[in-house]
Amino acid sequence: MQGSTIDTTNNLVDTSVQSGSVEAGHHEEHQDLRVFGLITFLASESLMFGGLFAAYLIYRANAGVWPPEETEVELLLPTINTIILVSSSFVIHKGDTAIKKNNLSGMRLWYIVTAIMGIIFLGGQVYEYMTLGYGLTTNVFSNCFYVMTGFHGLHVFVGVLLILGVLWRSRRAGHYNEGKHVGIEMAEIYWHFVDIIWIVLFTLLYILTQI
Repeated sequence: MQGSTIDTTNNLVDTSVQSGSVEAGHHEEHQDLRVFGLITFLASESLMFGGLFAAYLIYRANAGVWPPEETEVELLLPTINTIILVSSSFVIHKGDTAIKKNNLSGMRLWYIVTAIMGIIFLGGQVYEYMTLGYGLTTNVFSNCFYVMTGFHGLHVFVGVLLILGVLWRSRRAGHYNEGKHVGIEMAEIYWHFVDIIWIVLFTLLYILTQI
């Protein structure tokens, strides 16, 4: 009887340990799947932007004059905006590097700076819209311009919200540290995505239209 009781107890302990290991494994897998899910989402968004880029290039190839005379674009403000947004990618990476060194205050600082840079970029884009002198329905070029930059601006806005969400959650003690920072990495990955898309947009809408 006593031997049977001991065996039963050992089996329960082994089962408990195995269950704990399985739960830990599921937790780690969940973290990996979150990053994978974000990358999958961004891949689908890339296809949407790719469709917009393809449509724009087709319109341009079939147009005699591009852009039409009444819808010319300037370079100064968009160039400043580009420098701000591209620089913010390096800034947000500093935040990710800081949390991997368990420097929570450093992460907060760099993420706050990144959010401010994103807001400045959006403000610059709104100002550009207000001073262009043409609207969404003026012609095909203006339609492409507003749709593509507006769609990208929406993604920048979402990115700013993600960064602010990370900062809000970082108020809780132990929520982020050198071994637990998936949310921070996901915000950084998303931000790099909007930067890359903008570089393509800037090239298509501003640089190539000057040639």
